[in-house]
Amino acid sequence: MRVTNRMMTNNMLANINGNKSRLSKLEEQYSTGMRIQKPSDDPIVAVRALKLRTNLAELNQYYEKNIPDAKSWLEVTESSLKNIDSIISQMNTYCVQGSNDTLTAKDRNAIAQNLRELKDQIYQEGNANYAGRYVFTGFKTDTPLVFDENTSKYHYTMTEKLDYTAISKRTQVQNSVSISQYNEADPANSDFENRPTMSEVYRVRLAYGSLLADEGVTINLDPEYDEYGEVLKDDDGNIVYAESFTNINVVSESDPDAFAPADGAVNFIAETGELILSKEVYNDWVRGEREFHVTYSKNSFLKNDLKPEHYFDCVRTEYDDNGDLDDVTEVKFEKVVQDIEYEVNFNQRLKINTEGSDAFTHATARMCDEILTAISDVEAVENKLAQVDKMLADSNTTEEQKKALNTMKEMLDTELVLRNEVLKTRCRSGITETKEQQDYAGVAIADLGSRYVRLELTESRLAIQQDDFTELLSNNEDADLVETIINFTAAETVYNASLSAAGKVVQNSLLDFL
Repeated sequence: MRVTNRMMTNNMLANINGNKSRLSKLEEQYSTGMRIQKPSDDPIVAVRALKLRTNLAELNQYYEKNIPDAKSWLEVTESSLKNIDSIISQMNTYCVQGSNDTLTAKDRNAIAQNLRELKDQIYQEGNANYAGRYVFTGFKTDTPLVFDENTSKYHYTMTEKLDYTAISKRTQVQNSVSISQYNEADPANSDFENRPTMSEVYRVRLAYGSLLADEGVTINLDPEYDEYGEVLKDDDGNIVYAESFTNINVVSESDPDAFAPADGAVNFIAETGELILSKEVYNDWVRGEREFHVTYSKNSFLKNDLKPEHYFDCVRTEYDDNGDLDDVTEVKFEKVVQDIEYEVNFNQRLKINTEGSDAFTHATARMCDEILTAISDVEAVENKLAQVDKMLADSNTTEEQKKALNTMKEMLDTELVLRNEVLKTRCRSGITETKEQQDYAGVAIADLGSRYVRLELTESRLAIQQDDFTELLSNNEDADLVETIINFTAAETVYNASLSAAGKVVQNSLLDFL
């Protein structure tokens, strides 16, 4: 076969270009540190790199964003819950002090002032927020847990779900003495017939006081459940009950029979937010371990009152400018579990929120209010006694008037003893209730702590996975620099040799053969 100069030249150029291409590829690997520059260089490496990069991006999202955000949320919640536990502990201390026999007026005033402040603060903790989102309000992260000011703007009709364990015994002073019973003009005809006495009543304390008496109350007994333990509802979404209790009397707190319901009846006291049960009803509900749902209405809320929509099934209606209920703004709320979950790993989600109803209840505020009322009642009797003593010391007071006033003083002394006993009873109940609330908050703290530990374990595992995937990605994509340098040097030598050989070949011309 005849080999021409053109053939030699073409072969020479092809070899030089091949060597140059290999040198260029190694130079790119050396300068970029990457094994391939485009998928066609090595499709298998390219596909594996895409999968590893996707996995690593997800890991970085979990490890660098989701988990830190979840930890911050949990830390804010934990801090608030620990503050609540500390506040309840202080309340417990004041309840212990209040149960002391040797309280002075100054002591009572100090206890009252501290309980007021602590009551306000405990629910302020419920407004804790993280990055502008309230942490105790479930999905309603833009809504605070409590009212931020006194308001009469809304009308709520709410259903409180209770059972027989909510029934308690309460000591009650009856026949409170009033200065108006003293007839100054005719002391002998002063009304001192009904003397103060102590009675014990069965009551259910609702979540709120100052309820709407004119709208009454509805009591439904024993909701029915399906085979899965879910409450049965009719086509309109209303709960199906086995029975409705109708023997309810709406009474005022000042009614002489307010705390003495008729046989088989229940008295509803709107001012105090209480259901007073007759003995027959008490026995029936307790022995039958009955569950009952109480529906009532309220339209006046104080600052730091818990918002009903976070605790109960309720309907909220807003009043228009004329003070009438505007049906257009009616909003229905259903109390359901509202778990906010973060995805913290591949196919792993973690609940990060704690609902307010799982951490603290209305019972704390109601307990404080009852102690404050008891303190106020004692002070009122002391003021009446001071007023009677002042009248007795008046030189213009006749002997007949003094006799009547001494009778009143005796009755007031009796009432003072009873009121002090009620105060001690309220404080003893407060000791029990604060311990129960601490246990309630403690369960929430423990639950949150266990979730935080799980999050830390997940974070630790993700840190290891992140290192592993980074190493796998590096092994798959990164060039071995030592090997690349050696190959580059060898390719450069070959390339230079090919140029040198080509230079010698192309020196020959036709004249060299003549």
